[in-house]
Amino acid sequence: MSALIIPVMILIFVAIFLFEIIAVWRVFAKAGRGGWECLIPIWSAYVLLKIAGKPGWWLLLLLIPLVDIVIAFIVAISLAKAFGKGTGFGVGLALLSIIFYPILGFGDAKYTKP
Repeated sequence: MSALIIPVMILIFVAIFLFEIIAVWRVFAKAGRGGWECLIPIWSAYVLLKIAGKPGWWLLLLLIPLVDIVIAFIVAISLAKAFGKGTGFGVGLALLSIIFYPILGFGDAKYTKP
């Protein structure tokens, strides 16, 4: 019985991971970008900044400890607003992205360029 716990946990983790990738892929596609761009680590952060209407040089701010937290919240709120959602949804994107990105990606939110 205990021999099955780890493989099942790994399977659940992989399923959640793939679901999140698909959700972010859909968010990128809704914004008119290639969904594949979410798979490239630094490039995806740059593209996310562009989708949120923020300058690309903010990517450097994401490398500074503590500043990155503030910038992440600002970007998440701007991303939510770019999809017609409110500030609360943006805070949800920052804090509970595992829940809010699928809502944004699979929901009926439309992208309006900020």
